[in-house]
Amino acid sequence: MRKRKSTWEVRRYNGPHKCMATSISSDHKQLDYHVICARIFPLVRADASVSIKVLQEVTEATYGFRPSYRKVWLAKQKAVAQIYGDWEESYADLPRWILGVTSTMEGSIALLKTSPIRVGDQVDEDRVYFHWMFWTFPPCIEAFRHCKPLVSIDGTHLYGKYGGTLLLAIAQDGNSNILPVAFALVEGENAESWSYFISNLRRHVTPQQGILVISDRHNGIKTALESPDSGWQPPHAYRAFCIRHVAANFALTFKGQDARRWLVNAAYAKTEAEFDYWFDIMRTENPTMCDWLAELFVVWGHTAEAQLGSGHQFSQALVKAIERNLKDSRCFTVTVFDRHHLDYTVAETTPTGKFSLGSYRVFLRDRTCDCGYFQALHYPCCHALACCAQSRLDWATYVDEVYTMSEVFKVYEMSFSPCIPEGLWSPYDGSTVIPDPGMRRAREGRPWSTRIHNNMDDADTGRPKRCGLCRQPGHTRRVCPQ
Repeated sequence: MRKRKSTWEVRRYNGPHKCMATSISSDHKQLDYHVICARIFPLVRADASVSIKVLQEVTEATYGFRPSYRKVWLAKQKAVAQIYGDWEESYADLPRWILGVTSTMEGSIALLKTSPIRVGDQVDEDRVYFHWMFWTFPPCIEAFRHCKPLVSIDGTHLYGKYGGTLLLAIAQDGNSNILPVAFALVEGENAESWSYFISNLRRHVTPQQGILVISDRHNGIKTALESPDSGWQPPHAYRAFCIRHVAANFALTFKGQDARRWLVNAAYAKTEAEFDYWFDIMRTENPTMCDWLAELFVVWGHTAEAQLGSGHQFSQALVKAIERNLKDSRCFTVTVFDRHHLDYTVAETTPTGKFSLGSYRVFLRDRTCDCGYFQALHYPCCHALACCAQSRLDWATYVDEVYTMSEVFKVYEMSFSPCIPEGLWSPYDGSTVIPDPGMRRAREGRPWSTRIHNNMDDADTGRPKRCGLCRQPGHTRRVCPQ
């Protein structure tokens, strides 16, 4: 009798067995995770992201037995610890790593914040808990000076032995490529951790004025940005919400592709009239949509635009945009309103000239147009191009410098210096950094993700499907040659 489980267990039976198990295990008790680790060690060294199912297949092909998922997971964890060191050693090596990086690349920023360990009423002088860490590199700092003056911030949860959140800031160059510029490791997304991250981001990476910061609607980010001493308030910086996050949350309440499309079109509106058009459609269809969006669109305007002037060799993204404007099939009638101040009126009609599509005022000196695209994107819209052609002006002079190839090259001009070998790191004689036991995840088995997935986690429909075993495109796991 098993008292804990309240079940009977047959330990020995001398008669003939007539019962049949529903399935026969193909595992072997002597094929433990230590043996499996020795077999899969080269595979994990070559690719630490190799899946457990692939390692199961490799072990079965070698030994003829298929081990359980948990046994292979434990074997992989042991192999990772042998290759990269265990978790406790990694935390303890952080101060020496900081000394190694800062001595290799002059100008690197690596700030480690710890918290004291209390044993009763005493403070342990030999050990400290890891709390926060912020770091960035000189190439990242230099690259942002030549990028568009906008930065996107977000966080991702970590699912290792010790939990936490990796905070990240990314920028965009003039050719629409993105690159990371700053990192932070914190215990979670809250007002204190976000304040720590964005204050160091402002101080070390983004001291420029008029920067746009793009984020989701996390309350911790809001509190950190609205702090009086944060340096992220207008006119020093402006905030905008990521439309993908907003649309994902919006779709949870209001179903249907039409509602999502109306929201996205309203968010991307360049003029107040265009914004009111899509907002009125939502108000007519479902007034509660407007109530949901009230706190997002309190005041329409482009106050949060990037404050992006000239060159003659432009990035591929800009060239394609200008080509689309030049190939526009609509007809434009340009009237010079003030030649001295370069003010124009552009009447837009259909190719046949029967129907008017509107009239727009273009101010080339101020680089604005009633359509909103000129001042929002900082290169000439189709109406500005028509004005330049009318007055025989070079449209390239009205393109911001960030789109030039020279600026794009400057983003990647500074290279990374390889870190000195670990054996040459400077000695560290301070307190030993250890992980906070409160951040310890489940002690047995593989970690389970508790993240609530939404449509932002859906795979890209245009991306080819990959095999679940070998992760190669072109076939499924049912017909996988591996």
